[in-house]
Amino acid sequence: MPKSDMMNFYAVIIGTEILNGRRVDKHFEFLKNELAKYGHEIFGSFVIKDDTELMKRTYTMIKEDKSAVMFSFGGIGSTPDDLTREVASVVFRNSKPATHEKFKHDIIEKFGDEAFPHRIHMADLPPNAKLLHNPVNNMSGFSLDDRFFFMPGFPSMSHPMVSEIIKKYFNKSKQKYRYTLKAKTSENTLIGLMQQLPKSVELSSLPIFIDKKPNIELSLSGTNNEEVKKYFNMFQEELTHKNIPFTLT
Repeated sequence: MPKSDMMNFYAVIIGTEILNGRRVDKHFEFLKNELAKYGHEIFGSFVIKDDTELMKRTYTMIKEDKSAVMFSFGGIGSTPDDLTREVASVVFRNSKPATHEKFKHDIIEKFGDEAFPHRIHMADLPPNAKLLHNPVNNMSGFSLDDRFFFMPGFPSMSHPMVSEIIKKYFNKSKQKYRYTLKAKTSENTLIGLMQQLPKSVELSSLPIFIDKKPNIELSLSGTNNEEVKKYFNMFQEELTHKNIPFTLT
């Protein structure tokens, strides 16, 4: 697992029905808010079709980030468009899925003869997968290496899993400090100062047009309060020196 101060959190939301408008995504907002409870932020988010090659490319890109932690939603049911288990096996284990005996037992216990011939394949998981408890119907999600988490697309099932995962593995709060201002100027005025910021200070620059005139909302954040204040003061001093009106927010 990556060090707690070097984690890049990804959301992968799989569902053609979201992209064609038949359903509205509820995972991104929930994951964002749960991570924020412990001072974490989402590093990247992807909403993708139930497409084997697209899923492979997305998972592979995330896997190649050594600091990655991934929450994948959808595609672990028993219908032909549920591709997550097989794709995850190829990308993360370079293998075919293998029967998870505990999950197989759970499926048979719940569905009896109706577990066959289709539902039973939900127990075909990447080798060495750990089960994630589903509080609704005990049809588990799964995790790999305590950093790649695969859950159902149904929020009622996956959201309790998310809360439990974050509480268990990523519960060390990380205080972040943020300072924001709005100035009556264009971004171009401050680009030189922006280029001086170290990587430890995060920059957000949002251009705004008010009465057809350029304005900017500039925000700096980081875990070192004194460092963030130092660079934020640098922007205030530059604006004051150039007689550019600004307000703190």
